[in-house]
Parts: sequence; C-alpha cells; structure tokens
Amino acid sequence: MSRNHDDNSHGNMRRVQFALVLTASFMIVEVIGGIISGSLALLADAGHMLTDSMALALAALAFRMSTKPADTRRSYGYQRFQILAAFVNGLSLLLIVGWILFEAVKRLMAPPEIMASTMLVVASAGLVVNLLAFIVLHGGDRDNMNIRGAALHVAGDMLGSVAAILAALVILYSGWMPIDPLLSIFVALLILRSAWNLVLRSAHVLLEGAPEWLEIGEMKAKIVARVPAVKNIHHVHVWGLTPQHLMLTMHVTLSEAHAATTPVIREIKRVLRDEFGIDHSTIEVEADDCADKPL
Repeated sequence: MSRNHDDNSHGNMRRVQFALVLTASFMIVEVIGGIISGSLALLADAGHMLTDSMALALAALAFRMSTKPADTRRSYGYQRFQILAAFVNGLSLLLIVGWILFEAVKRLMAPPEIMASTMLVVASAGLVVNLLAFIVLHGGDRDNMNIRGAALHVAGDMLGSVAAILAALVILYSGWMPIDPLLSIFVALLILRSAWNLVLRSAHVLLEGAPEWLEIGEMKAKIVARVPAVKNIHHVHVWGLTPQHLMLTMHVTLSEAHAATTPVIREIKRVLRDEFGIDHSTIEVEADDCADKPL
C-alpha cells in the first residue's frame, strides 16, 4: 500500500468523522423541531439524518478496517469492507425513500396542521449543517465508493432541508399544507436515483465484476502489440478489491519457447500498470497447450 494511499485513507476517515459529529448532533435538534412543528419534511429529514449518522459511522469503521494488514484468513486484507459499507448505505437509502413515500401519501390524504415558523428556523439551520458536512465530504477522494456513499446520504439531507424551507415558506404565505408531503416525495425520488446507482455499483464490485471502463479485448490487443513475445492471451479475469485496487489473472502463450520468461512477464506487468492502472497481476505463461484444457 502506497504512502499516498495511506494519506488519502486517513484524510477520508477524518472527513467522515467530522461529518458524523455534525450530523448526529443536529439530528436531535431536527427531531424535536419536527415533533413540535408537525412537519413531515422535517421528520423525514431527521429520520434521514439518523440513518446518515449510522451510515457515516459505518463509513468511518470501513476506513479504519481497510487499514488493517492482510492475514492468513484474509490474504487480500480488509479494503473490501469499504465496498460493503457503500452497499449497506445504498440499501438504507432505499428504505428511507420507501418510508418517506409512505408517510407522504398518508399526509396527502389528511394534511395535518404545521407550525411553519418553527419548521423554517430548524430547516434553515439544518441546511447550514448539511452544507458544511457535504463540503467536507465532497473534498475527499471522489473515486472512493465509501466516501461517495457517505456524501450521497448528506446530499439527501441537504435536499431535505431545502424542501423543508420551501414548504415552510409556502405554508407561511399561503397556508397550503399539502406542499409539505409533495416536496417530501420530490426529494425522495431524487434520493432514489442516486441510491439505486450506488447499490448497483457496489454490488458489481462485490460480485467481482470487471471495471465498467475496461475493454478486455482492447487490453489484450495492446499487450500483444507491445510485447512481441506474446502470441495469445486467454483466461483473463479482472476484478477489484475496490475500484482503485484492481486485480488480474491471465494466461499468455508465447510465440516461441523462451529460456527466461521473467522479462516477458515484467513487460506485460508494466503495460498493465502504466496503461490500465492494474498493480496486482498473476500471469501464467504457456509454451504450448493450456494447462487448464481438459485432457
């Protein structure tokens, strides 16, 4: 693991911990404000903040776990824990969306009275807190799925605060109560799109899927073109512990028998590292038939 990666991981963890303190602290304020004002938008945002606090705690734990060294039981280490945290965070967002939609439909059928002034004050303060937490997280590693999952939770809270402010203003000036659940539905649908994308991407990594941007055929052709000794490439498997830590295994057939295959393997690894960012590769060299071919 490189020094730069270690610095990024510690920096990301500090960002998540700071956002956790902000979110958990204000969640209590928002719960009280939502109960007093009777606003679904505030209560939905408070419920979202509760899940955010758990999600941010999980994200912080994931960063800490990912720094643990590999052992005999987990020879690749614990970096994949970050992806598991992102997957759980995505699922929790989907549950939040379902709860908000359910409550919004109930309130559309029977809109309750709402104390709009209290709602406006609490929502405005919540927006400031969420915006600060989002700026902190957005400044982290944008390719890190764990940071992205945490930032998505906070972005959903930020949208919830904006919706609550708009709803409070409409109620103050017009008295139209249905705006509260309507805006809650709008925010829920915005969160749904991002949450579903996070679940799909993290599940893809957990299922050992190849990177979405990588074209295997192009990679094979480039290796054959750059390394003259390589005649054929097959049994290629590419996956990632995280999107930043790619792994590869492949079989290569040489054009002729080579007394020293190490220089050829080194050249292949150089192409994989420089052209495709794959630092960890295992290459089986064959001079004739594939050893995995059925007898």
